[in-house]
Formats: sequence, C-alpha cells, structure tokens
Amino acid sequence: MAADLPAPLANWFAAKGWGPRRHQLDMLAAARAGRDALLVAPTGSGKTLAGFLATLVQLIEAPQDGLHTLYVSPLKALAVDVQRNLLTPIEEMGLDIRVETRTGDTPSDRKARQRVKPPQILLTTPESLSLLLSYPDSAGLFANLKTIVIDEVHAFATTKRGDLLALSIARLSALAPEMRRVALSATIADPDAYRGWLSGDGDYEAVALVQGDPGAPPQIDILIPEGRIPWAGHSGRYAAEQVMAEIETHKTTIIFCNTRSLAELIFQDLWKANAMGLPIGIHHGSLSREARRKVEGAMAEGRLRALVATASLDLGVDWGDVDLVIQMGAPKGASRLLQRIGRANHRLDEPSEAVLVPGNRFEYLEGRAALDAIEAGELDNDPFRAGSIDVLAQHVMAVACAGPFAAEAMLTEVNSAAPYATLTPEQFDRVLNYIANGGYALKAYDKFKRLTRDTDGRWRVSHPNFAVQHRLNAGIIVEAPMLDVRFKNGRSLGKVEEGFGTTLAPGDCFFFMGMALEVQKIDLTDLIVRATAKPARIPTYGGARMPISTDLAARVRDYLHDPSQWARFPDDVREWLEVQQRRSRLPAPDELLVETFPRDQRHYMVIYSFEGWNAHQSLGMLLTRRMESLGLSPLGFVASDYAIACYSLEPVTDPAALFSPEILEDEFVDWVERSALLKRAFREVAVIGGLVERQHPGKKKSGRQVTFSTDLIYDVLRRYEPDHLLLDAAWADARAKMTDVGRLSHLIERAAENIVHVQLDRVSPLAVPVLVLIGRETVAQGLADDVLLIEADALAAEAMRE
Repeated sequence: MAADLPAPLANWFAAKGWGPRRHQLDMLAAARAGRDALLVAPTGSGKTLAGFLATLVQLIEAPQDGLHTLYVSPLKALAVDVQRNLLTPIEEMGLDIRVETRTGDTPSDRKARQRVKPPQILLTTPESLSLLLSYPDSAGLFANLKTIVIDEVHAFATTKRGDLLALSIARLSALAPEMRRVALSATIADPDAYRGWLSGDGDYEAVALVQGDPGAPPQIDILIPEGRIPWAGHSGRYAAEQVMAEIETHKTTIIFCNTRSLAELIFQDLWKANAMGLPIGIHHGSLSREARRKVEGAMAEGRLRALVATASLDLGVDWGDVDLVIQMGAPKGASRLLQRIGRANHRLDEPSEAVLVPGNRFEYLEGRAALDAIEAGELDNDPFRAGSIDVLAQHVMAVACAGPFAAEAMLTEVNSAAPYATLTPEQFDRVLNYIANGGYALKAYDKFKRLTRDTDGRWRVSHPNFAVQHRLNAGIIVEAPMLDVRFKNGRSLGKVEEGFGTTLAPGDCFFFMGMALEVQKIDLTDLIVRATAKPARIPTYGGARMPISTDLAARVRDYLHDPSQWARFPDDVREWLEVQQRRSRLPAPDELLVETFPRDQRHYMVIYSFEGWNAHQSLGMLLTRRMESLGLSPLGFVASDYAIACYSLEPVTDPAALFSPEILEDEFVDWVERSALLKRAFREVAVIGGLVERQHPGKKKSGRQVTFSTDLIYDVLRRYEPDHLLLDAAWADARAKMTDVGRLSHLIERAAENIVHVQLDRVSPLAVPVLVLIGRETVAQGLADDVLLIEADALAAEAMRE
C-alpha cells in the first residue's frame, strides 16, 4: 500500500514504523481521480495527515511555487496547532515546502508578504480567507490553487461562518476551476447532507465519502460524589475536590466548561483544592492572544497538569499527553461530548478516558443519554438552512473590493454555493441595491452608497475608502460590546463584556485569567487593573446559551417513561423518579405534562417540555403575558433546558387554554418587536452586513457607540422602511437563534394534542430542580450555588414526603 507513495513519504512512514491507514490512502485515491472528498473518521485516526497527504504527494512529485493548498479551520488555535504538527514531518522528510498561518492574530507585515510571496500551504479561518479575496491581487494569488481542506466542517457548515465559507469556496472555484474540495470531521450524523454542502450544486454523489475505521470505544464515567447528586445547580462545582483527585492521578487533564464565567469559577475552585500545588492553566476566547498562546505552548510542552477550557479548545487541538477529559455540567449534545472526549489519548487504538460531572439530577439523565447515544453511534443531527442575507451582502462587498463584477455572473457564482442555491435574481437585486444605497430610508446619505453601477452595467466600489472600511470591519463573529482588560504598563490580558464592566468602579475586584484583579480606572474602551489578593467576583458573559439537543432530549423523555432503565441510575435519582411516579406522573415521550400546585401564597405551573432553554425562555414570556390578560396576576417565570415554571397570585385551572396555536402568530410577533430581541439581532446583521462600522482607520468604536448607531438606524427603519433587507434578516435570526422558534412550535403542537394536567397540593419531586432557579439571578455571584443547595434541600424534603 505504501508503494503508492513517493519515496520521501514511504521512507518517512517506514522510519517511524508506521504504515498509512486505509482511509488515508482512500483520500489519496480520490485526489488522483480528481474527486472532491469528505472524510469522516474518529479522532486520533490521522485525519489531518489524510487531508494533506495528496498535497504532500503532489508537491513532492511536481514541486511548485505559489499557493497550492488552503486549509480552513474554525479556530485560530487549531490552525497554529496543525502548522506545528505538519511542519514536523515536512522537516523530517527534508521537503522544501513552506507552511504558514494567516488569522486575525497574524502580524500585518507577514500578511502583506504572504500576498506577494505566499507559502505552498496556507492555514487560515473563514474570515481571513474572505479578506484575502477582497484584494485586487486575489485572482493571481489563487490562480494555481489545487486544493481547499476544510477541517472540523461540522463546526461551521450550518452557521453564518459556513455561509461565508461556502461563498468564498464558490469564489475560489471561479478563480481556480481545477481546485478540489476536501472536508474532514469526526462527528457527522448525516454525511450526505455535508457532501451536498461541499459540492456546491447539491450533487452529493459527486463528492467521494471516505469513512475511517472505528477506534477503541471511549471510557466515560459519570462522577457520583460522596453523598448524593445535587437537586440544583448546573456547574458541578460541588465536585471540585474529586476533580482535583482525578487531576492528581493523571498525566494531563482538560476540564471543559460550557461558559467562560464557569471556567473562571472552576479554575478558582480547583486552585483552592490544589493541595499539591500542581500547575493548572485556563483558556477561553476572551483572553488575550498572548495569554492563549502562552497556555497552548505550555500544554504542547507538557508543562501543565490541567487546563480549564471552554469551546475555544473543543476542536482538533492535539496534545499527545492529555490522558483525561472532564466535562463540568451537562454536555448538551452527544456530538459535542464526543468531540471533547477526543482531546484525550489522541490515538485511534487506545480508548479516550473521560469523566462527566452532572450539576443536578436532570443533568445526570442528560449525561446518561449522551453516553448511551455515543455507545449506540448516534450523533446529533445538524439542520442545514438557507444562507443569511447579511453574510451575502458582506461577501458581495468583498468581491467588489477586488474588482468590478457583472451582476448576472455574480449571481451564477453565488448560486453555486449550497446555502444560496435557491437565491432568486429578485433577492440578489435587493442585496445589490442595499449595498448601493442603504435602502429607501437611508438613500439620502452618501456613507451608505458603497457600490456604483458603471455605464457598462458592472458594479464597482464607489470610493477606495469603502474598501478600506470593509477590510477593517469584515467578519462574522459579532461579540457583545467589550472592554479591554489591561495593566497600567499596557499589557493586555483580554476582554470582558461592557455590560459587566459598567457594574464595576475603581477598587472593585474580579477574577480573570485565573488572577484576582482590582480596577484602577475605567475609560471608553479599557479597564485598567492591577493584581490583588482581595476577594473578587466572576465576570459574566452573555453569549449564546447552548440548549440541550433534540436527540438527547428525546432520550431523556424515554428514560422518564421507561422504569426498566432506572435500575442503572444512582439510588437517589431512581428514588426521585419513583416518588414522582407515585405522587404525580411521569410524561410519556409524546405528552406535555403540566403540574399546578400552591406554595407560600403563590400558585405554580410547571411545564415539562424538554425543548431547551431558548425555546422555554420564549414560551415563558408568552405564557406570562397570556396569564396577565386572563387576570391571573403572574409574578414571573424561570426556565431550564428541561422545564418552565410560571408563578402567579391566582391559580391556573386550565393550562390547555394558554397553549392555543395562535400564540405563535400575533402574540409572538408583538412580543419580539417590543422586546430587545429584534434590536439585538439587528445589531448583529447591521455589523455583518456593513451598515454600521466597528472601526475607522486609526480608531476603534466603543461597544456603546456601535450599539447607539445600530439602535438609531433600527428605529429609523422600523418607522420608515419596515420591509428593509436587514430588518428581514434580523427577524430570521431572532426566530432561528434567539427564540428557537422551530422547537417552540413543536412544543405548541404537542400541547394541542397531548397535554396532561395534574393538580397537586404541594410541589412535586420533578419540579424541584427548576423551582430552585427562582431568585438565583439576585444572589451575589459566587455564593449562588451554596445558597441554592440549602434552599433545594428544604424544597426537596417537602416534595419527597409521601
């Protein structure tokens, strides 16, 4: 088999005592046949080498200067890591092949040099690729491009970053018609859907599917602490000492947290329990580039025993010494958990070892569901959707910055990107006109006239300044307004959200990067700090909240309805379900259980819908508005991934009346328009679509200034042009992301057909985990979990009494 390889590669494999794996040779065969290819193979199987093998073979057999292969990764850290892992074999083989990275972290002088003298292999991100395509010399730069390799394709194909990448690939195909498309992933449930996305025109059969052999099944344990699984909480903080004990008995451990705030909290908890003084680091997306690189380097060199991390390290980063992964709190999806587990024992033939730490009893069931799904080989499905219009507007502007274009040819090119395959000429004209004048309500302002149509019918950038502005502001990731955290000497530590920053005053202290910091000064864009030993609190981050996947939610519903499953649950979880069954009811998978009961002069309604936090938040708002109109005097609601609890002064006697289908029509629209949801969605599409700039040459707008600009334009458009292109885009985002309207409508349909109402005289066992959320937002940060546990125990005793 190795005979298919040129001598330098064959000799390198032989010197290592290795042989190429079947899927690596299958990928090489697809390349020699000129076929696009999707590789689905488990972590540790040599996916990266499989993706680059054809490139190395071609550059050995027919050396070329200039750009040969583009590698696109969802994470900057992954691009840097792949460069490190790719350079080693290239150097060992003595090959004259240059490999470089190009991300937002790359110095500007290197970026300029790369456009003039590119390496043969360039590792980049979707945003940096889009910027490269915005330069007039892009046609020459990419003319001889042979391959694009998309790593961890599942991480962005179904998102706006995937839309931008699909458009960029369509552009590259126009510039380099011979270019092959290659994608890699370890966690794809529906390979044919991804083959369709990769092919561009939807012909998935044109893309070769290469599947790797399964590796050793992972060894995953759910940590059951001494005592019992808590009733409340979602972080697993109670288990800090047991987690520290795991760290002490392993070589290197990664502890994954679902949020940046939790990562900072867990780091502090572990440090307090770190009696041996072991070196522990922290890594998340808000830390400065220098801080992240320092930690990544320490991990690569084996100088850390543990690293607390977030999704910033979910994907692909390979550190050979990692022998344990710990997930704090619920995983939210089987694919996500499998991806994180893959960071341990990055070898195909050895099992990855992982420990899951559930935050409460529902999270235990969710963790068990994830383990069963992984064992059954069932991953979460990723729904594909039509491409976003704001992303298309950004891409069209990037192409215009590179040179004039004809609308008809541009539309043909855009239609060859799978997310935009059904975009009509009328829809494309709306996008062009929006970039040309900002829309009817804004056409009087020159700053919005970014494109001009020449006499020959081609579109070009109206003024060179617009191209400069585009390159400064282009990007898909729109974070909440941020403040830079700096020492007085100018050293940057990272960023905190402006909303958190505005709650601070000089003298206040907070934890960041694992350190306690005291605020010295706050200005428009910076938070000046110094290290301190004073007590501190944890920064809060908005961000998107990950809801439980529909697949895991379905498994949890099955567990509740199937007592034969309960024997393998811990005693306290089994007892919880048994008492619930005797005192009330456990819902069947197709039922919507609603319990009502009085407590402390209030009336409670708890809905067990399992549709995820986003959908529950939306429904809670709609239900309390309906309760208000019915005179039930609602006081509020709380939501988890599993249930919603509404509380009021008057009892709900007929829950079915609250769930009528029209709640998703006029009332939903009215609520979204009155709330800040639509305004927040508009801020994102206005930045992505180029209507509002985050930066000007030489100066950066503060988050407050950007928000003020977008809010002003939003109000003008709502009043004078309610059908504006970006208002439509904002509505699409609000429906899909912020309210999870698909799951919400599924919930309403279930209620219409199978609602089961149980009236109780007191709280039920199943209601305890959601009821203890009431008031938690007002509890001082850091004390919340302890206070909740005390309250939960009292409530649980009441619920479990028979």
